[in-house]
Amino acid sequence: MSRAAKATLLASLFLTTLTVWGVHYQQEQEHVNMYQGVLRDDARRKEKMKQRQTDFEESQRKRELYERVQSVAAGDASQETNGAAQSSLS
Repeated sequence: MSRAAKATLLASLFLTTLTVWGVHYQQEQEHVNMYQGVLRDDARRKEKMKQRQTDFEESQRKRELYERVQSVAAGDASQETNGAAQSSLS
């Protein structure tokens, strides 16, 4: 084998090896970045659930407070509406 052929072979082997390693490294970096996205999504989801639970508890607290202060009768409103409708029909 001539010296030029050997140099060409070595250069092509080196470039091929470098290319394969580079692609492998790039895939690993993409995998890590994608996994970080999953972790961020999980953290956002947990924070959102925590905020919803806090809002729900606050809503429940307000409802209990308002029910103590105000009288709530579910049947009264429907009877008043029905009575008004019946009196307008007469």
